[in-house]
Amino acid sequence: MAKRGNGEGSIFKRANGRWYSALTYRDDVGEVKRREVSGRTQAEVRARLRELRERVEAGAPVKDASITIAAWLEDWTTKALPASDRKQATIDLYATIARSHLVPKLGSLPLDRLRPSDIEALVLAKRRAGLSASSVRTIYTVLRAALDVAVRDGLIQRNPAALVKRPAVERRDAGYLSAQQAEALLEAVRGDRLEALYRVLLATGLRRGEALALHWRDVDLEAAVVRVRWTLSRTSAGLELGEPKTEKSRRTVPLPGPAVETLRAHRKRQAAEQLAAGSLWQASGLVFTSEIGTPLEPRNVLRRFEALAERAGLRGVHLHTLRHSAASFLLAAGTHTKVVQEHLGHSSFAITADIYSHVAPAQQREAADKLGQAIRW
Repeated sequence: MAKRGNGEGSIFKRANGRWYSALTYRDDVGEVKRREVSGRTQAEVRARLRELRERVEAGAPVKDASITIAAWLEDWTTKALPASDRKQATIDLYATIARSHLVPKLGSLPLDRLRPSDIEALVLAKRRAGLSASSVRTIYTVLRAALDVAVRDGLIQRNPAALVKRPAVERRDAGYLSAQQAEALLEAVRGDRLEALYRVLLATGLRRGEALALHWRDVDLEAAVVRVRWTLSRTSAGLELGEPKTEKSRRTVPLPGPAVETLRAHRKRQAAEQLAAGSLWQASGLVFTSEIGTPLEPRNVLRRFEALAERAGLRGVHLHTLRHSAASFLLAAGTHTKVVQEHLGHSSFAITADIYSHVAPAQQREAADKLGQAIRW
């Protein structure tokens, strides 16, 4: 028989054929408690005693909480999640995923009964339902985050999601425009009220939220640069200006000459709109606004652009395609990937290199040709 720890009772067999033992300990307030464990074998009882003793020594509850996953997710999304440092848009997304994908499938299970196999079954079900790989990964990420907090709060000892392999997402080359397609698109947006926005997006590779949050005080037309300091997004609380997600996203982006001229003309047009709006004008200081100076609704900007792209005969082209196109043009022109990373505000060099690997073959061919010319063979 294994040596008993402090407060650990003997292991004995009862008439029902099962083995039993108990652990005596003091709780957080010093009250003496006794917890019994049982198993089919002595070894099983010893293992459960060891786990119980580890929980007590770590200050964790001796038993996982038996509330349902639905109840925990409700508590998490209304208390812990809003108190985190996540952006409101992310909080809204996580709450929607919990409500739409996690509760229907796992909600009735007790929190302490959730097993890795249950999570794997959820992942498989979502794949079979036709959800994209990135959506499945996000669902897994939300569940794991919720269970991490349950572990932190002592409701469960271990996070079962941590034992499940993170769903993979197959890397795809970023869609981008050819020079000819870009010219067709610019022709299609000519004269549109938001023409300047679309031209600046293509010229700078800014994200939609970054461009819509751009203030005139962050635009230096003499130096031909813009400073990215804010991002605009739609949340449950309305349109919200927030700081960029990462430090790398806070950056200064150079403006090509045509973009500078576009912004000069746009500022004059905005001044005329302000004059026409009179007392209705709401001074926001934003570069791109509605006819009365208020922030633009991101979804409406997207819909408007997609309609213009369709008019140009370009299907499957989105606002983000302009960002990818700007990066592709820079790389194709021989700009170093590190410079493009800083231009786009990616958090790492590897992300830029991976997303735009489709441009590499042409650059490699050019490098090989230059090598062949430089060396006397």
